[in-house]
Amino acid sequence: MQVPDRNLNELREHGFTIVPGFLAPEELKAAQEALWEQHVHPGGYECFGYPRPAEYFADPSAHQEYAASQFAGSRMAPWQSWDLNRLAFHPDLVDLAERFLGSADLHLYDADLWAKYAGAIDYEQPHHRDFINHTLVVPRRDDPGRQLRSYILLSDIDEDDGPTKIVPLAAGAERPYWPTDKLHGWENFAGGTGLELGAFADVEVSVTGPAGSLFAFRTDILHRGSNMTGVRRARFVLEVNYEVWGSRWTGRTEWPVHSQNPHWTETMERATPRERELFGFPSVGDPYWDDQTLADVQCRYPSMDMAPYTDQASR
Repeated sequence: MQVPDRNLNELREHGFTIVPGFLAPEELKAAQEALWEQHVHPGGYECFGYPRPAEYFADPSAHQEYAASQFAGSRMAPWQSWDLNRLAFHPDLVDLAERFLGSADLHLYDADLWAKYAGAIDYEQPHHRDFINHTLVVPRRDDPGRQLRSYILLSDIDEDDGPTKIVPLAAGAERPYWPTDKLHGWENFAGGTGLELGAFADVEVSVTGPAGSLFAFRTDILHRGSNMTGVRRARFVLEVNYEVWGSRWTGRTEWPVHSQNPHWTETMERATPRERELFGFPSVGDPYWDDQTLADVQCRYPSMDMAPYTDQASR
C-alpha cells in the first residue's frame, strides 16, 4: 500500500511512523515462507534459512549460534529468495523514501534480515541513535532527512516480543548528538552515555503491530531494543535503509563486495532498471554503456534483459 501523507508527516515531525498493512497478504505469506528455505547452489555453496520457532524451541541447544550476540540472527542481503529480496525495493517503500528524502536519486545502502528468539540472549539495549554507524560525522539539525531507516515486520510483534522502543523526536531533542564525555564501545552508543535505564520510560512508544506492518524512522531519533519477555516467542524483521546519492560521508554497505553471492545474480537479473539503480547499477542512458560494456554485462548476467540499455545506447 502507498504510505499515506499523514504517516509521512509523522515521520518528519516525530521522527518515526508505523504503517499497519503495508504488505499485501500474498507478499507477506511468500516472504514468511522464504525465511525457512534452505538451498545448496552449484559449486557447493550452502544457504541455510532460519529455524522455525517450533524447531528452535524444541531444542535451543542445537541453535547456540543465536546466543553469540544480539545480532547473531542478522543476515545481509541478498537472500535465498526473490520474495524476500524484492521487499528491499518494494515500490511503495521506494515511493516513501523519494517523498521523505525529496529525491528520486536514491541509494539502497543496506538491507538485512534479523531474527530473534526468546531466551537466546538478552536483547535489551541502551538508548542510541543509529547515525553512529551510518555516517562518519553527525546529521545536521536543520536538515536531518538525509537517510531513512525502515523495518518491515515479518511476524506479529507485541509487548512480549521485544519491540523497539522509540523516543519521539521532541522528547529526545535536548539530548546532545554526541556528549562530550562520550567513550568508545557498545555500552556507550551515541546519545546513550549518561542515560539511565528507565530514561524516557514515560514517553517511549513501542513499535508493535501485525506482521506486514512498516516501521520507518530517522537516524537521529533516540530508540533502543528491548528484551523478549514472552515464552517461546520469535520475531523477524527485514531492515532496509535509503539515502540520496552524493554524500561521501554516509553509507553502510558496498554492494560490489557482495556481488559474488549466488543470490546477487538472480536479484539483478529479475530487478527492473530502476530497481538496479538503487544499488548503484548504471542507469539506462548512462555514458557507461557502449558495445563492449553491453556485451560483457550480458555475459555476467546471462538472463538480464539488456534491451532498455541497448535501445538507449544506440540512439
